[in-house]
Amino acid sequence: MSSFLHQRPIQNPFSNANPISPRSSSTSQRPISIFSPTALIILLSLMVILGVFAPWSGMPQSMFSNSKMASSSVSKWRDYSLAEAASFVAKNGTVIVCAVSQPYLPFLNNWLISITRQKHQEKVLVIAEDYATLDKVNGKWPGHAVLIPPALDSQSAHKFGSQGFFNFTARRPRHLLQILELGYNVMYNDVDMVWLGDPFPYLEGNHDVYFTDDMTAVKPLNHSHGLPPPGKKGRPYICSCMIFLRATDGAKLVMKKWIEELQAQPWSKAQKANDQPAFNWALLKTAGVVDLYLLPQAAFPTGGLYFKNKTWVRETKGMHVIIHNNYIIGFEKKIKRFRDYGLWLVDDHALESPLGRL
Repeated sequence: MSSFLHQRPIQNPFSNANPISPRSSSTSQRPISIFSPTALIILLSLMVILGVFAPWSGMPQSMFSNSKMASSSVSKWRDYSLAEAASFVAKNGTVIVCAVSQPYLPFLNNWLISITRQKHQEKVLVIAEDYATLDKVNGKWPGHAVLIPPALDSQSAHKFGSQGFFNFTARRPRHLLQILELGYNVMYNDVDMVWLGDPFPYLEGNHDVYFTDDMTAVKPLNHSHGLPPPGKKGRPYICSCMIFLRATDGAKLVMKKWIEELQAQPWSKAQKANDQPAFNWALLKTAGVVDLYLLPQAAFPTGGLYFKNKTWVRETKGMHVIIHNNYIIGFEKKIKRFRDYGLWLVDDHALESPLGRL
């Protein structure tokens, strides 16, 4: 993904410095006393040329001041707490959250363009999983990124099925639980999603947890909004990539159970776990005491349905709200698929993102 990212060229702080020219003095035929005004002017000019006053001149002071300001700005965001960040971005008691490592920055930008079109971008908080992402986002969009230590290895975290990927996704319920405990409702999205409409009108009622089905089987338009029955593995197949949680005890209970399930099923070479099965077990085990709500399939389809069932897409045209680019692995493959469907917005609309061009 290095082809998507670049660093700004380092500017030489002295390259724009203007040379200081000595003041000219008129000549006289009379001998010049070292105490005369003319002699003092010449002496002072020579001292400036030789750099005697350089350490105190305005240009270096300005340079050092700017350097201190830049250092202070970086330090500010590196000390930024989740409580401060959530308070800054929350609107109407709600925060929209994603978790991003550096290789996913192009997807973050694509997702942000689609959210900006729905006028919900100011609610977005980017949980940066590495300092490169933290600095990049806050440098362009101050206050909208926070890092919850420890920082992860951004390269290993993006390889699906790896232990690094598990470590990355396994942090998700802890982040969400912290935001709930701060008193905010929270929507979580993976950044390989695109908003085609406003999802908030679909969050009807006062349920604790809202989620989407990850199955490709077509449901009737008036399908049940309860938790689907378990599949062959004894658990449902709910996607952990689009979740809305109200700041209720029920939602907190699901997050705590999710954390427990992840601890009970750690990653190993034999069992390359990810966070989604644990989320499904958590939903199944709390269904009797927590108010759960399955979002409509026509509005929130899985990628295995939207990108592979043209008949269904045609029949549900105009109903789609959030499209998830899953059921495919690999950055380049995801980008190509988005482009094929006119959903890779960063090519022509990057300036619509709060981050601009990356």
